[in-house]
Amino acid sequence: MADVIPFNAYRPKKGMENVIAALPYDVYNRAESLEVVKANPESFLAIDRAETQFPDDVDTYDERVYAKASDMIKERIADGRFVRDEGAPLYYLYELTMDGRSQTGIVACASIDDYVNGVIKKHENTRADKEQDRINHVDKTGFQTGPIFLAYRNNIKLSNVIALVKKGEPDCDFTSDDGIRHRVFSVSTPDHIESIRKAFSEMDSLYIADGHHRCASAVKVGLKRREENPGYTGKESFNYFLSVIFPGDELKILDYNRVVKDLNGLSEVEFFNKVIDKFEVCDAKKLYSPETKGLFGMYISGKWYKLRAHSDIKSDDPVKGLDVSVLQDSLLGPVLGIGDPRTDKRIDFVGGIRGLKELEKRCSEDCVVAFSMHPTSIEELFDVADRGLLMPPKSTWFEPKLRSGLFLHSIDE
Repeated sequence: MADVIPFNAYRPKKGMENVIAALPYDVYNRAESLEVVKANPESFLAIDRAETQFPDDVDTYDERVYAKASDMIKERIADGRFVRDEGAPLYYLYELTMDGRSQTGIVACASIDDYVNGVIKKHENTRADKEQDRINHVDKTGFQTGPIFLAYRNNIKLSNVIALVKKGEPDCDFTSDDGIRHRVFSVSTPDHIESIRKAFSEMDSLYIADGHHRCASAVKVGLKRREENPGYTGKESFNYFLSVIFPGDELKILDYNRVVKDLNGLSEVEFFNKVIDKFEVCDAKKLYSPETKGLFGMYISGKWYKLRAHSDIKSDDPVKGLDVSVLQDSLLGPVLGIGDPRTDKRIDFVGGIRGLKELEKRCSEDCVVAFSMHPTSIEELFDVADRGLLMPPKSTWFEPKLRSGLFLHSIDE
């Protein structure tokens, strides 16, 4: 059963939420991060990517970078830019509205034991090098700064509490530069707090939607703190990690498209002949976005095509039946030679938020063929995770992105 607890968050000083809140650290490369921080030094990205405070010859993962992040958090708490909520621990609601569609998550702390024991289920593998960066960041600062994006199967009890709380006034309400509206509500009524905790305690599973590396890193720091504190009780804050937990039916998964830099030594005619072996191919309208599962768009030599998978390459298996698997196993791998899409430099991935025009652009710059995908569904994600299986890389792209800096969780208090 899920152990999801309220906590006392550090939050931006009222009125500063909009300038502090930042997109996740891994959305940007180093150069992009520096531009954001130069334009807005208050952005939390300055702490999440503290290499922005150093010359380019200081490595991104230098120990001084993590020490600087720690100093910056302490400075901003000391001067009042971040304020800790005192009194009884709270849950919070975090509502994001994009293009008229809203999703509301419960901000809380989830148990590292639930992750270790499989109550919190994953659908992706993680890379040790990416984990180590956030391990160092959390360990050195003593704070979890980027919430893990979790999901749960719809629950009427939680829906009722959320609706009641949202009848009140939000703690903050702002629209970020990308047009996303953000609202935060405190859940302070004891009955509401108890209802939320009880509802989660009755759930068999929670699911990582986004943030697998941050989640694994937070858990590993918690386990490290246990080793350093052999008399721990399990109630200490390092036994939990910062999360925002959403009902599955409110979530939006966008397409996660593919671009490939060459045809693996094939001529275009040879390539098309191999595609036709596995897919029905017909001309498509400009900027073709697949309407249903089992359909794919292909852009090559300035033209769009619609691909329909032949029945013999479809599968009822929860992983092999995913569109991303069908494309990889039938075309990207055997035809284009993309054996491991995690490491192969000949393939790149384009999130649906960038639009299909980005695929055309890439094919005019550094790629020769692009594939547009139908989005993976949240039910497919739940099914894969429930079976203890893993999706291929870059299977899901969630929008809108949660902001960092709106909630900080101290693991050492």
